[in-house]
Amino acid sequence: QVQVVESGGGLAQPGGSLRLSCAVSGSGAKFSLYVMDWVRQAPGKGREFVARVISDGSGYYANSVKGRFTISRDNAKNTVYLQMNVLKPEDTAVYYCYGPNSTRGQGTQVTVSS
Repeated sequence: QVQVVESGGGLAQPGGSLRLSCAVSGSGAKFSLYVMDWVRQAPGKGREFVARVISDGSGYYANSVKGRFTISRDNAKNTVYLQMNVLKPEDTAVYYCYGPNSTRGQGTQVTVSS
């Protein structure tokens, strides 16, 4: 059974950086084939797609984060990363990592505030 665990959230100042990690277990070598997404949910708002990484490592981004966030994967570690730079207060949200069959973790809180 595939499980997903997010980590790396916290408090950052506007203009700062954070790196989120998404560790996937129970997938074995199949991880390298998975399409993995980061999705966020801000207080009082619906879920918003942030970024996607496909099997060849190519990344796709929401317009709101393009140029500031970078998604990547390490297939040897069964882990996906989201490098977030030039953070803005509107990036404040719970960030979820989605794996196969919409499996996701508990999320990690990102708060951007001075």
